[in-house]
Amino acid sequence: MQRSCLSMITLGLLIAITLGLGAEPVQSPAAILDWAPGPFVKYEDNPIMEPQEDGFEAMAVFNPTVIVEDGIFYMLYRAEDRKGVSRIGLAESEDGINFVRRSEPVLSPTEKYEFWGGCEDPRVVKIEDTYYLTYTAYNGWRAKLALATSTDLVHWEKHGVIIPWPWSKAGAIVPQRINGRYVMYFGDSSIWIAYSDDLINWDVVNEPVMRTRPDHFDSRGIEPGPIPIVTEQGILLIYNGWNDNITYKVGAVLFSKDDPTRILKRLDQPILEPTEVSELQGQVPNVVFASGLVQHEGVWYLYYGGADNCIGLATADSLWYK
Repeated sequence: MQRSCLSMITLGLLIAITLGLGAEPVQSPAAILDWAPGPFVKYEDNPIMEPQEDGFEAMAVFNPTVIVEDGIFYMLYRAEDRKGVSRIGLAESEDGINFVRRSEPVLSPTEKYEFWGGCEDPRVVKIEDTYYLTYTAYNGWRAKLALATSTDLVHWEKHGVIIPWPWSKAGAIVPQRINGRYVMYFGDSSIWIAYSDDLINWDVVNEPVMRTRPDHFDSRGIEPGPIPIVTEQGILLIYNGWNDNITYKVGAVLFSKDDPTRILKRLDQPILEPTEVSELQGQVPNVVFASGLVQHEGVWYLYYGGADNCIGLATADSLWYK
């Protein structure tokens, strides 16, 4: 009895100390079940897409973004040729698993800020009749977050660099206005936020809204994943985090709809991590990098890059953990 009482006292003190330090909200099991996405189960025949022998995707295909239109899955994905230059390819599927690829890329490096490295890591959102594609423009030594628009997913108009910092990438646009403005999370060391009235010109808040955490799976870097999902509970952002051993795993955080800079809840454990050969071995080993999330006929499809080499899929029957 004495040991039990001491344990309860210790637990109470720990909770009180944690709250007193202003840390992120303590997550009880009930709270986790209320909002945590998943569980996601990896498709048994992963990877669903691998590089082809020659052409613009001879070296690798990875880090896809996906959108569903009239029951068809459209995947925009990063492809590397044998020189390591990245382009954006487009593929279609009726089941979300078997994709037919276009023979030519839909977005290629044409600007000086894209030469030598290319166009990387797309994320697409449709607002009204327009598709907005954020991507990383890489010139071989500096990454910059750029934007392109389209009405058919094939023909794209580039709008240039939208975050004119020395280094910026990974833009995930919330698919609806929040408090009258559009919101984008971006970054790959910390996660930052920017606001826009027209989805082209962005105002950055000069303080991160989320940082890395020592002794966690996201201790060294964090980067937005798929387009955020707006729910009754808040803005759900699935993100990618990596530790000091450069192992990439997938996490989840919930931001407030009233104040998109404020974290309501953040999982301590990843929702997806590298376990398969195609995720453990590749250009960058030990990587699952989620960048596409869609719902179709009651199933959630989470698409990710495996070891910077191929594309994998995990599914869940519900957005919320049950």
